[in-house]
Amino acid sequence: MDQLQSYLPPFEGLLPKWLVLVSVVSAANSAQAYLSEAYTAQLYNGRLADGRPHTNAHSSRLFGTWTFLSAIIRLTAAYNMNNAPVYNMAASTFGLALLHFVAEWLIFGSAQLKGRFVSPLLVASGSLAWMLTQRDAYLAL
Repeated sequence: MDQLQSYLPPFEGLLPKWLVLVSVVSAANSAQAYLSEAYTAQLYNGRLADGRPHTNAHSSRLFGTWTFLSAIIRLTAAYNMNNAPVYNMAASTFGLALLHFVAEWLIFGSAQLKGRFVSPLLVASGSLAWMLTQRDAYLAL
């Protein structure tokens, strides 16, 4: 167990470890998006008038790339919690994700507030709030 902990970020608190967890999950989601457009069709669960999903193979790969980039930024922040530009970039990934998912739900109609779509809303909003409230503590290190 000690050896496993040696790979975790060297900062106090749960936020850096949360960023590692979210990064790993995001990387796995990216792989799912590349392997099958069914994953993004379940995430963006709204339907067109003819019943087809809003997603296709291209949009799925684009989502996978965007998600993987977010994972890299968040993982970098987990190990650099006292670096203001990196911390701010990581917080921005959650803000951007939150804006994106809310817009897809409320403006574009490509998602409904149910199923897999709820998780990214909770992760993005909770993580953004957590990072904003802990910013001064981590950047004072």
